[in-house]
Amino acid sequence: MNVFIVYAHPSEDSFTRHVKESFIRGLEDAGHSYLISDLYQMNFKTDMSEAEYLRESNYRDDLPVPMDVKLEQVKINGCDAIVFVYPVFWTEAPAKLVGWFDRVWTYGFAYGNNRTMKQLAKGLVLCVAGNTLEKLIEMGHYESMKTVMLGDRLSDRVTSKEMIVLERMSKEYAEEREGNWDKHLETAYQAAYSL
Repeated sequence: MNVFIVYAHPSEDSFTRHVKESFIRGLEDAGHSYLISDLYQMNFKTDMSEAEYLRESNYRDDLPVPMDVKLEQVKINGCDAIVFVYPVFWTEAPAKLVGWFDRVWTYGFAYGNNRTMKQLAKGLVLCVAGNTLEKLIEMGHYESMKTVMLGDRLSDRVTSKEMIVLERMSKEYAEEREGNWDKHLETAYQAAYSL
Protein backbone atom coordinates (compact mmCIF):
# COMPACT_ATOMS: atom_id res chain seq x y z
CA MET A 1 0.00 0.00 0.00
CA ASN A 2 1.20 3.51 -0.81
CA VAL A 3 0.64 5.84 2.15
CA PHE A 4 0.72 9.64 2.18
CA ILE A 5 1.54 11.11 5.62
CA VAL A 6 0.62 14.72 6.32
CA TYR A 7 2.57 15.73 9.41
CA ALA A 8 2.08 18.98 11.30
CA HIS A 9 4.10 19.90 14.38
CA PRO A 10 6.11 23.10 14.86
CA SER A 11 8.85 21.51 16.99
CA GLU A 12 11.34 18.73 16.33
CA ASP A 13 11.50 18.26 20.12
CA SER A 14 8.05 16.71 20.45
CA PHE A 15 6.40 13.44 21.26
CA THR A 16 4.42 13.83 18.03
CA ARG A 17 7.68 13.54 16.06
CA HIS A 18 8.31 10.20 17.78
CA VAL A 19 4.78 9.10 16.83
CA LYS A 20 5.53 9.91 13.19
CA GLU A 21 8.80 7.96 13.32
CA SER A 22 7.19 4.94 14.98
CA PHE A 23 4.41 5.00 12.39
CA ILE A 24 6.98 5.08 9.57
CA ARG A 25 8.83 2.10 11.11
CA GLY A 26 5.56 0.19 11.13
CA LEU A 27 4.98 1.02 7.45
CA GLU A 28 8.50 -0.08 6.51
CA ASP A 29 8.27 -3.32 8.50
CA ALA A 30 4.95 -4.15 6.81
CA GLY A 31 6.39 -3.47 3.35
CA HIS A 32 4.28 -0.38 2.64
CA SER A 33 5.67 2.54 0.69
CA TYR A 34 5.12 6.11 1.85
CA LEU A 35 5.78 9.75 1.21
CA ILE A 36 5.43 12.59 3.67
CA SER A 37 4.55 16.24 3.66
CA ASP A 38 6.05 17.78 6.80
CA LEU A 39 4.13 21.05 6.64
CA TYR A 40 6.38 23.04 8.97
CA GLN A 41 9.63 21.81 7.40
CA MET A 42 8.20 22.57 3.94
CA ASN A 43 7.05 25.97 5.17
CA PHE A 44 3.77 25.19 3.43
CA LYS A 45 1.86 28.40 2.79
CA THR A 46 -1.47 28.05 4.54
CA ASP A 47 -3.06 31.44 3.95
CA MET A 48 -5.37 31.44 0.97
CA SER A 49 -4.65 34.22 -1.53
CA GLU A 50 -7.40 36.46 -2.84
CA ALA A 51 -7.22 34.66 -6.20
CA GLU A 52 -7.64 31.30 -4.45
CA TYR A 53 -10.55 32.63 -2.42
CA LEU A 54 -12.29 33.97 -5.52
CA ARG A 55 -11.74 30.65 -7.32
CA GLU A 56 -13.27 28.70 -4.42
CA SER A 57 -16.09 31.08 -3.49
CA ASN A 58 -17.26 31.29 -7.10
CA TYR A 59 -16.87 27.52 -7.75
CA ARG A 60 -14.54 28.12 -10.68
CA ASP A 61 -12.61 24.97 -11.54
CA ASP A 62 -11.46 26.66 -14.77
CA LEU A 63 -9.20 29.06 -12.81
CA PRO A 64 -5.60 28.03 -12.00
CA VAL A 65 -4.56 26.19 -8.85
CA PRO A 66 -1.18 27.20 -7.34
CA MET A 67 1.70 24.80 -8.00
CA ASP A 68 2.33 23.99 -4.32
CA VAL A 69 -1.32 22.94 -4.00
CA LYS A 70 -1.19 20.89 -7.22
CA LEU A 71 1.84 19.00 -5.88
CA GLU A 72 -0.08 18.02 -2.73
CA GLN A 73 -3.02 16.91 -4.87
CA VAL A 74 -0.72 14.73 -6.98
CA LYS A 75 0.56 13.10 -3.78
CA ILE A 76 -3.02 12.38 -2.70
CA ASN A 77 -4.01 10.83 -6.03
CA GLY A 78 -0.84 8.72 -6.00
CA CYS A 79 -1.62 7.05 -2.69
CA ASP A 80 -3.99 4.42 -1.36
CA ALA A 81 -4.19 5.79 2.18
CA ILE A 82 -3.78 9.18 3.81
CA VAL A 83 -2.62 9.65 7.39
CA PHE A 84 -2.59 12.82 9.47
CA VAL A 85 -0.22 13.07 12.45
CA TYR A 86 -0.52 16.15 14.64
CA PRO A 87 -0.98 17.49 18.19
CA VAL A 88 -4.39 18.66 19.36
CA PHE A 89 -4.47 22.45 19.81
CA TRP A 90 -7.73 23.71 21.38
CA THR A 91 -9.70 20.67 20.13
CA GLU A 92 -8.38 21.19 16.59
CA ALA A 93 -5.40 20.47 14.40
CA PRO A 94 -2.63 23.10 14.25
CA ALA A 95 -3.45 26.09 12.04
CA LYS A 96 -0.82 24.86 9.56
CA LEU A 97 -2.84 21.70 8.89
CA VAL A 98 -6.18 23.53 8.85
CA GLY A 99 -4.71 25.88 6.23
CA TRP A 100 -3.49 22.87 4.23
CA PHE A 101 -7.11 21.69 3.97
CA ASP A 102 -8.27 25.22 3.12
CA ARG A 103 -5.91 25.34 0.15
CA VAL A 104 -5.61 21.69 -0.99
CA TRP A 105 -9.29 20.69 -0.82
CA THR A 106 -10.08 22.80 -3.90
CA TYR A 107 -13.25 22.99 -5.95
CA GLY A 108 -13.01 20.45 -8.75
CA PHE A 109 -10.54 18.36 -6.77
CA ALA A 110 -12.02 17.54 -3.34
CA TYR A 111 -15.56 18.72 -3.98
CA GLY A 112 -17.86 19.79 -6.80
CA ASN A 113 -19.57 17.99 -9.65
CA ASN A 114 -16.41 16.96 -11.52
CA ARG A 115 -14.23 15.97 -8.57
CA THR A 116 -10.80 14.66 -9.61
CA MET A 117 -9.65 13.45 -6.20
CA LYS A 118 -9.73 9.68 -6.17
CA GLN A 119 -11.51 7.91 -3.36
CA LEU A 120 -8.85 6.59 -1.02
CA ALA A 121 -9.10 3.17 0.60
CA LYS A 122 -8.06 4.32 4.07
CA GLY A 123 -7.78 7.46 6.14
CA LEU A 124 -6.20 7.61 9.57
CA VAL A 125 -5.88 10.43 12.08
CA LEU A 126 -3.19 10.01 14.75
CA CYS A 127 -3.46 12.94 17.12
CA VAL A 128 -1.64 13.59 20.37
CA ALA A 129 -3.71 15.12 23.17
CA GLY A 130 -2.85 16.47 26.58
CA ASN A 131 -6.22 15.46 28.01
CA THR A 132 -7.51 11.96 28.61
CA LEU A 133 -9.83 10.49 26.00
CA GLU A 134 -12.41 10.09 28.77
CA LYS A 135 -12.31 13.83 29.47
CA LEU A 136 -12.46 14.69 25.75
CA ILE A 137 -15.56 12.49 25.43
CA GLU A 138 -17.13 13.95 28.58
CA MET A 139 -16.67 17.53 27.31
CA GLY A 140 -18.00 16.66 23.84
CA HIS A 141 -14.67 17.47 22.21
CA TYR A 142 -13.94 13.99 20.89
CA GLU A 143 -17.18 13.92 18.87
CA SER A 144 -16.36 17.39 17.53
CA MET A 145 -12.87 16.28 16.53
CA LYS A 146 -14.25 13.23 14.72
CA THR A 147 -16.98 15.27 13.03
CA VAL A 148 -14.47 17.76 11.64
CA MET A 149 -11.70 15.36 10.58
CA LEU A 150 -13.60 12.20 9.66
CA GLY A 151 -17.05 13.52 8.85
CA ASP A 152 -16.19 16.73 7.03
CA ARG A 153 -12.60 16.68 5.79
CA LEU A 154 -12.33 12.97 4.94
CA SER A 155 -16.05 12.30 4.44
CA ASP A 156 -16.75 10.16 1.37
CA ARG A 157 -13.27 10.91 0.05
CA VAL A 158 -12.07 7.89 2.05
CA THR A 159 -13.72 4.47 2.25
CA SER A 160 -12.49 3.42 5.71
CA LYS A 161 -11.47 6.03 8.29
CA GLU A 162 -10.38 6.07 11.90
CA MET A 163 -9.21 8.53 14.54
CA ILE A 164 -6.75 7.42 17.22
CA VAL A 165 -6.19 9.80 20.13
CA LEU A 166 -2.89 9.28 21.94
CA GLU A 167 -4.01 10.70 25.25
CA ARG A 168 -2.51 12.37 28.29
CA MET A 169 0.77 13.45 26.74
CA SER A 170 0.96 16.98 28.11
CA LYS A 171 4.32 17.79 29.72
CA GLU A 172 2.27 19.09 32.65
CA TYR A 173 1.54 15.47 33.58
CA ALA A 174 5.09 14.12 33.43
CA GLU A 175 4.44 10.83 35.25
CA GLU A 176 1.43 9.87 33.12
CA ARG A 177 3.24 11.06 29.99
CA GLU A 178 6.18 8.78 30.78
CA GLY A 179 3.86 5.86 31.45
CA ASN A 180 2.02 6.38 28.15
CA TRP A 181 5.10 7.02 25.99
CA ASP A 182 5.98 3.47 24.88
CA LYS A 183 2.34 2.34 24.79
CA HIS A 184 1.39 5.15 22.38
CA LEU A 185 4.41 4.57 20.15
CA GLU A 186 3.42 0.89 19.92
CA THR A 187 -0.12 1.96 18.98
CA ALA A 188 1.28 4.12 16.17
CA TYR A 189 3.53 1.30 14.98
CA GLN A 190 0.68 -1.23 14.97
CA ALA A 191 -1.66 1.20 13.20
CA ALA A 192 0.88 1.45 10.38
CA TYR A 193 1.74 -2.23 10.32
CA SER A 194 -1.92 -3.24 10.02
CA LEU A 195 -2.92 -0.80 7.29
